[in-house]
Amino acid sequence: MGKIVFYEGHNFQGRHYECSGDCYDTFRHFNCCNSIRVTGGHWVAYEKPNFMGYQYILGRGDYPDFHSWMGFNNCIRSCQMFSPYRGAYKMKIYNRPDMAGNMMECTDDCPNVYDRFHYRDIYSCNVMEGYWIFYEHPNYMGRQYFLRPGQYRACGEWGCHNPMMGSFRRMRSNV
Repeated sequence: MGKIVFYEGHNFQGRHYECSGDCYDTFRHFNCCNSIRVTGGHWVAYEKPNFMGYQYILGRGDYPDFHSWMGFNNCIRSCQMFSPYRGAYKMKIYNRPDMAGNMMECTDDCPNVYDRFHYRDIYSCNVMEGYWIFYEHPNYMGRQYFLRPGQYRACGEWGCHNPMMGSFRRMRSNV
């Protein structure tokens, strides 16, 4: 069973809230979040209630301050847990909306989208197997976007306003 603990203070200090399932609004449990401890499962924490806003993908481990989870601030307002995935990974990415334009099939991590595909824009994708994480910049940096199996006809469907992606990787037990 997965568990995530949110702390108001840095380095796991102060008031805290333990969570073992989806939480649509954390506001009644804590005011701000400056450190997180994940003892099991994979989690996506969101900046806003109802799984909206910036996304932060968290695996097992300690995050002593919001910079350690690539946070932009100390605001976490909702979270979801996803069981570890152990199957194959497969997705198709497109450089145009509605699954149009150039298509590339992916089964492994990509630290630099432009170096590999000679374009940066990912407007749509079809995640056929596994969970994937898109990153705003190369080498898994910047804003994060969590994608589960399904079709995404426009980048806004995975929470992004700009189709320019720098890297992506599979969500595995060591992420």
